[in-house]
Amino acid sequence: MAGNIHPTAVVDPAAKLDPSVVVGAYATIGPNVTIGAGTEIGPYCMVDGVTAIGRDNRFYRYCSIGGMPQDKKYQGEPTRLEIGDRNTVREFVTLNTGTVQDGGVTTLGDDNWIMAYVHVAHDCHIGSNTILANAVQLGGHVHVGDWAIVGGLTGVHQFARIGAHSMTGGNSSLMQDSPPFVLAAGNPCRPVGVNVEGLKRRGFTPAEISALRDAYKVIYRRGLSLDAARAELRARQQAEPEVASRLQTLLDFLDVASRGIIRP
Repeated sequence: MAGNIHPTAVVDPAAKLDPSVVVGAYATIGPNVTIGAGTEIGPYCMVDGVTAIGRDNRFYRYCSIGGMPQDKKYQGEPTRLEIGDRNTVREFVTLNTGTVQDGGVTTLGDDNWIMAYVHVAHDCHIGSNTILANAVQLGGHVHVGDWAIVGGLTGVHQFARIGAHSMTGGNSSLMQDSPPFVLAAGNPCRPVGVNVEGLKRRGFTPAEISALRDAYKVIYRRGLSLDAARAELRARQQAEPEVASRLQTLLDFLDVASRGIIRP
């Protein structure tokens, strides 16, 4: 290797790489790419487009990062991909740039675990501390909240949203929004309860977990309309201030559920 860049790698002179960045054999780095300290680009990876990558990420071999969106409306506009810090991105993952029909940017936060063959389409926004298991396929404009786990081989329809701290079982088909804190699975994907074990691991108190279980019943077990369920959850916020912030996370999600939410 010449420094940290393998002699067979092709790095455009205009690319901005921290001196500590490692670039593996036969990787290609385009001219509009910026890569932060400590990041490793594995063999045969392609990193192009207008792409900014933070610190201490690891991209395994054969990833395609910053490719143009798979959208027929795309006409070569300088849209972007922005990646945070400490992400692990396994083999054959594809992360595409955004489109001008949305905000023009696809984002991946910090400390995510993206397993092999995952596809993240244009204008997706993935939070931090998520797990996308093998071969998860995200259509365009999908939002994934912090700490969400999406099981392997799950397909997510464009514009759908996956809430924070939720867990979706493997081989699911998600056509509508899956609220925060919810366990869901199936084709079509259906809610099956609250992600209690995950919440315990993240330090949620017994009172918070109990309140979220009650909130789940309000949304899914009482036969209420979504508007009526939201009104009851707001009333509970006033009565139970110690869990108000957790209920607010749920309400913020439900307030913009334009595609509707998954139902039993």
